[in-house]
Amino acid sequence: MENKSIRYLKGVGEARAELFAKKGIKTIEDMLYFFPRAHEDRSQTKKIADCEIGETVCVSATVFSPVRETRIRKNMTIYSMTVCDDTGALSVIWYNNRFVKGQFHTNDEYILFGKITKNRYGKTEMINPVYEKAGAERYTGKIVPIYPLTGGLTQKIVQRTMELALKEAGRLEEYIPDYIREKYKLAEINYAMRNIHFPDDFQSYNIARERFVFEELLILQLALLNRKGENTQAEGIVFEDTRCTDDFVKTLPFPLTNAQKRTLDEILKDMNSGKMMNRLVQGDVGSGKTAVAAAAIYAAVKNGTQAAMMAPTEILASQHLDTLTEFFKGMDINVVLLTGGMKAKDRRLAYDMISTGAADVVVGTHAIIQEQVEFYNLGLVVADEQHRFGVEQRAKLAAKGHNPHMLIMSATPIPRTLALILYGDLDISIIDELPPGRKTVKTYAVGEKMRKRVYAFLQKNIGAGMQAYVVCPLIEEAENTDLQNAAELAEKIQKVFPMFKVGLMHGKMRPKMKDEIMNGFVKGEIQILVSTTVIEVGVNVPNAGLMIIENAERFGLSQLHQLRGRVGRGTEQAYCILFAHGNNEITKKRMETMCMSNDGFYISEQDLELRGPGDFFGTRQHGLPEMKIANLFEDRDILKQSQEAAAMVLEHDPELEAPENRALKQRCDRLIADEIVMN
Repeated sequence: MENKSIRYLKGVGEARAELFAKKGIKTIEDMLYFFPRAHEDRSQTKKIADCEIGETVCVSATVFSPVRETRIRKNMTIYSMTVCDDTGALSVIWYNNRFVKGQFHTNDEYILFGKITKNRYGKTEMINPVYEKAGAERYTGKIVPIYPLTGGLTQKIVQRTMELALKEAGRLEEYIPDYIREKYKLAEINYAMRNIHFPDDFQSYNIARERFVFEELLILQLALLNRKGENTQAEGIVFEDTRCTDDFVKTLPFPLTNAQKRTLDEILKDMNSGKMMNRLVQGDVGSGKTAVAAAAIYAAVKNGTQAAMMAPTEILASQHLDTLTEFFKGMDINVVLLTGGMKAKDRRLAYDMISTGAADVVVGTHAIIQEQVEFYNLGLVVADEQHRFGVEQRAKLAAKGHNPHMLIMSATPIPRTLALILYGDLDISIIDELPPGRKTVKTYAVGEKMRKRVYAFLQKNIGAGMQAYVVCPLIEEAENTDLQNAAELAEKIQKVFPMFKVGLMHGKMRPKMKDEIMNGFVKGEIQILVSTTVIEVGVNVPNAGLMIIENAERFGLSQLHQLRGRVGRGTEQAYCILFAHGNNEITKKRMETMCMSNDGFYISEQDLELRGPGDFFGTRQHGLPEMKIANLFEDRDILKQSQEAAAMVLEHDPELEAPENRALKQRCDRLIADEIVMN
């Protein structure tokens, strides 16, 4: 019954079913799991005289005058009427809603729910209320759910369809085993489903919500842990000599931090275990992830296999090539580049070297996973900037060898509780320590009145031989906005600083053009690079010592931190200046956080708290399904419980074959089949 199409519900039909499909609702079950974004308490009515300006209330009143139509201007018509009770009168106003004309009859009583305002003449009004005849109690007289809408659907349509879906579904099968529900005191599914949509009171709603948050996170955890189990069960190449990295580490021009040593030990242990490694290395910008990856690559080569390192852009791949070549100088390790932009002749030569084993290490872009690339003996895959690669791409690269070890590197600090979900199919290592002596980027948040001083500072720094980034959030000019436009800003800055070369880069440029501009900046031919956020991924320009970010209030804290990480890679003191507009408390707190801290993990926690997970990152980009009801920050306690419960279930029933786990397995299989976890 739950898989029945909603088009067969009364009042839905084919056209309306298409509107619901835009919200991902196709079946009765989809409808039931379309949770409200809020609830309005319409259970109590107030007397008109007791209503306060600004509050949203229910009143029970009699129509005193019929609806009047007043055309104010083109495309603006006001519909108004007067209602009264035994305490006073109230004007009721609708804008451009001709449907209300003829809906009301003088001397009949109606329930109206809306916001109380006062017009410029001091008259009390209720604006655009929900209404129904007294005694109907379909949309008033109770707690009413409010749903996210799409064009063509109204709250009344969705509410009515939800009532029908609940009735049509009948008694639902329980997904969560009784022993789990009892341990964590979770509501039974039929009670929870009724009260998540149409609660008797807000306490009942909270009980229902807790159950569905737990259910959503439990199924996600089970699916991810199941994937992790498959990964850890896969046999991997055994690297017998892992202590060979001691020789490599001695050649480094700097000592490894304790965090780097710990992470390298975890990697080497995986490589020696006989199981395929699937490990994520998380570390802030400048924490030394590349050095750790180089040590792992060294171990792979010294144990007789090849290693591949994949980067998201050709510029970053070229920089990794230079870094690894420098690391392995004099060690008889051949590092080869493979990118889509190479000449055909060079690419064929690279193919030959990879297939014959002449190439010990291959550094490249997505070109590495093309069909024509055949490895001689691939033992280790390193993927840089994990959030740019999906699981499917990792799998294609892994298929180039016989279960090669997988090492994923990410410079996006994420709170550990989230990392356990985002990368639940990977083991996680965190490099939470910066090398000694590394200078933090000094950060300042300023207003427009400081622009002249900031530009003077910019001129001074570039005059001293440094380079600068200027970042803004928009590519093209938008109506009714004062946001800085990249093209306009580049032109303006070039006029202010005619003595310097100003470059422009944005996401709408062709990749080849972006590479040319970025290469010009890397080589020092461009002194000031005006850009949108396309520069945030790992390109290393040691000479860039200043970053100016326009409209900083428009960026998330984690994104600001990533952008700031583009400077301060050399030996000189680096600076980040945030032009922030708006004086609301959240903006102030966010800018204060950036100015006081360079710790990416702390900043990510603050970002999550201030913005919520929906805006924290593109969930699909990270492979995390969009949460229907769970909030990964507010529901951290339930998240921990669900992780504990998932581990307990799999410990007793790894394949979810027991009768009490059958329904859970079906939900997990569906999650994986829909490629929500995998893409």
